[in-house]
Amino acid sequence: MTIKSWPAAERPRERLLGRGASTLSDAELLAILLRTGLPGGTAVDRARELLGAFGDLRQLLDAEPAAFCATHGLGEATYVHLQAALELSRRYLLSRISRGRALGSPQEVRQFLQLKMRCLPHEVFACLFLDNQHTVISYEELFRGTIDGASVYPREIVKRSLALNAAAVIFAHNHPSGVAEPSQADQRLTQRLKSALGTVDIRVLDHFVVGESEALSFAERGLL
Repeated sequence: MTIKSWPAAERPRERLLGRGASTLSDAELLAILLRTGLPGGTAVDRARELLGAFGDLRQLLDAEPAAFCATHGLGEATYVHLQAALELSRRYLLSRISRGRALGSPQEVRQFLQLKMRCLPHEVFACLFLDNQHTVISYEELFRGTIDGASVYPREIVKRSLALNAAAVIFAHNHPSGVAEPSQADQRLTQRLKSALGTVDIRVLDHFVVGESEALSFAERGLL
C-alpha cells in the first residue's frame, strides 16, 4: 500500500496543510523530505527504519556523510537534501533573534541559544544585549574556557553593556558535558553579575544554561 492510497486525513502532506507541521511525528516529517520509500514500503516506513537505525532524528541529521551514505537506501543526494533543509531551519531561527528586532517569547531565545551553543566543545559565556524595549542590540560571546569552565569578569560585562548603551541583558553559557543543570558556582556568578549591573541600572532578565538537548532558564527556575 502506498501513501496515496491512505485516507486523506492520514497522509502526512495533507495533515501538514490542514493542521500544521507540528502535528506530524518525526517519521512523518522526515518522510515528506525523503519523498519515496524503498520497494515494498512507504516513505513513512523508510523514515521509521532510518530513525531506528540511527537512534533518533538528531543523530540521523548529525551523522557524518560517510556513515549516512553507507546506510542502505541513502546516498549523497539524500544527505545534501536533508542538510539543506536543516540549515534553512537554523537560519530561520537565527534570523528571529537579530539586531534591531524585539524579542518575542522566551522559547525563541532558548532556541536561538541552543543553535549557537549546543555543539561547542568548550565552555562559552555569552550575552544578549537589549535596549529598554527589549530590542536586540548585539549577541556576543564574551569569555571562552575549557570543558572545565570559563573565567567571567563582571567589570568587563558592565563596561561592554555601557558601551552598547544596553538597558537589559540575558546571559548564557553552555555545559559541554551535556547536562543543562546550573551549579552552585553558576548561581553565585549570576548574583555577582546582577549586583554589578544593578549599580548602573542594567537589568538581568535571564541566564540560560545550554546543554545537549535543552536550555535551562534561571528565570523560570526562580533563581534570579
